[in-house]
Amino acid sequence: MTVQLSEDEWRKKLTPEQYHVLREKGTEFPYSGKLLHNRDDGLYRCAACGAVLFNSKTKMDSLSGWPSFNDAIKGSVVFQDDDSYGMHRTEVTCANCGSHLGHVFDNPHDQTTGQYYCIDSVALNFQPKDEKGGAAKDGS
Repeated sequence: MTVQLSEDEWRKKLTPEQYHVLREKGTEFPYSGKLLHNRDDGLYRCAACGAVLFNSKTKMDSLSGWPSFNDAIKGSVVFQDDDSYGMHRTEVTCANCGSHLGHVFDNPHDQTTGQYYCIDSVALNFQPKDEKGGAAKDGS
């Protein structure tokens, strides 16, 4: 991890909802996130530290109620076992700051990676392609 802040510093930097999801491993209500239906070209960054996590080319509709992607930018996320709520899942965290982003699940219908990342909108900031049609900086 590159970014290391105290919990007080995270509280000052993030909104209460962002803090709950990113630092306390919470979640937003399904179908409520601002980026769920975003179809613009660009990059999705960690809302806590700004690290590039996902390219819009990998965004998919998983029908889960959260923004979903079939792949992450290489090296941008870390996986951890999550046995909370009486079930086993794989948590996805930002490799740069350790913030909780969501979970990754198997997807036998996906022919590219066989999985989908179910990510909270509040954990992401979207950076559109530049006005000239060029790629967004840092990772596309």
